[in-house]
Amino acid sequence: MTTEPDDSKGLIMIVDDIPANLEVLSETLSTVGYDVAIATSGDRALKQIGRQFGRLIPELILLDIRMPDMNGFEVCEHLKSNPLTKDIPVIFMTALNDIDSKIKSFALGGVDYITKPFQYQEVIARIKTHLQLRRLTQDLEQEVNRQVISLQKAKLAAEEANLAKSQFLANISHELRTPLNAILGITEGLQDEVFGSINPKQISVLQTIEQSGTHLLSLINDILDVAKIESGQLELNCKAVGIEAICTSSLEFIRPQADKKSIYLQSYLPPNLSQIWIDELRIRQVLINLLTNAVKFTPNGGRVMLEVSTVKSTVKSTVKKDVSETAIAKEFLRISVKDTGIGIAPENISKLFKPFIQIDSALNRNYEGTGLGLSLVKRIVELHGGNVDLTSELGVGSCFTVEIPCVVSASASKLANKVGASSESALTLDSEQTSSTELSSPLILLAEDNETNIITISSYLEAIGYRLLFANNGREAIAFAQKHHPDLILMDIQMPEMDGLEAIRQIRLDPELVNVPIIALTALAMAEDRQRCLIAGANHYLSKPVKLKVLSQTIKDLLK
Repeated sequence: MTTEPDDSKGLIMIVDDIPANLEVLSETLSTVGYDVAIATSGDRALKQIGRQFGRLIPELILLDIRMPDMNGFEVCEHLKSNPLTKDIPVIFMTALNDIDSKIKSFALGGVDYITKPFQYQEVIARIKTHLQLRRLTQDLEQEVNRQVISLQKAKLAAEEANLAKSQFLANISHELRTPLNAILGITEGLQDEVFGSINPKQISVLQTIEQSGTHLLSLINDILDVAKIESGQLELNCKAVGIEAICTSSLEFIRPQADKKSIYLQSYLPPNLSQIWIDELRIRQVLINLLTNAVKFTPNGGRVMLEVSTVKSTVKSTVKKDVSETAIAKEFLRISVKDTGIGIAPENISKLFKPFIQIDSALNRNYEGTGLGLSLVKRIVELHGGNVDLTSELGVGSCFTVEIPCVVSASASKLANKVGASSESALTLDSEQTSSTELSSPLILLAEDNETNIITISSYLEAIGYRLLFANNGREAIAFAQKHHPDLILMDIQMPEMDGLEAIRQIRLDPELVNVPIIALTALAMAEDRQRCLIAGANHYLSKPVKLKVLSQTIKDLLK
């Protein structure tokens, strides 16, 4: 960056109505290498500067104050009001020595004030200083502009990278979930004997396939969730929820694992807990992760305890935008998961909440997992404005504590406590068969281009009494819907010729089909995918791989 002015190229304008002052100053400045322009009045100065644009304009102006017609203050006001001249430094040179004139000159934008009579060496020194400051400022502004442009480019690149990442996640999710849908769907149908009887050994093999497929699906979901949180795409769907039902259903979910190891499950849930404003699905995910880990790392015959309490707010917590319509909590809901497991060394605690990190090779050999569960727990809780803590002792056990702000919606007091929905295991094939009889064989249009998924879904639905129509793309789905008027439509989203979203939109334009229930049944599993389907006109959204019993129950609910 330049620190000295280029004296041979600087153009100085002198504005003074006294010719003698113009002559002496002009000669002095020319002698030291400056180019000089002169004006005998303020009006002439402004006109002359106007003509200079596009060529060489003054880098600095020496301006007298007391002049006829237009004084120096008025000239300075004109200069500073014009975007093209506002940055030109103005040094007032005048016989006025009163404090009011000095204050006014600086208030109008002057950079210096020299009283007459003056020393020429002093004038040259001040000119040199202000030119140097101006050029340093210009260099700095250019550098700032370069940095701004660089940051803008970096921001654009980051946004493009995030978009590419989102598209990649959506695509990889689709590609992984589609075959999983067939594996888990066919396995579920075989276990329910919709294709015929099977023997106990075959049931055992099918259970192994289902467990492996479910485990793989869990890993896919965890990876996608971590990626969505890191890219800021995971949004909470908060509502007023009673915590008792979430705790009870989470304990029941992990009970089979605990029973296999003879682990005693305990719980303490105080009565009359208020509803809180949370994402029910995500908080259940947190509890199941913590309880599953507790069971996994607790030896046979151990104990796992879930304890819930409320505590006064001891830390300042920021509630995210998802709960911005509510009041800030003065209390926290504390959920503790305690175990009598192997414990964790103090030096390893900080590693636990990092994705894909496990403690050491010994654990890697003895306990399966990706190390994603606790990372998700921490991030989900923080999205709720809460925090996670851990106390542990090797060989004694661990206690994970989650604290969530007791934020309650304005309308929460009007809501009745609702018991959590029945678990999937409570839905039996017998009940589905009964419902299909009651529905008198409703006609379902399945729009799907994957042959395996068509076979999986149709075989199951036909076995429990539904009639099926098949479309391989969006255009066929529209045509068949208009011709056959199905009772319900199952619509895949990614299909050739016309995708499912456009097909849903066009179906909703037909007055005779506007009320036909549509379930978006797709391997697209990002949060925004659900919203897009509902906006297009779908009544419900299920991401693949879908549990066939859940699909059947959803169909039954929509056909009521």
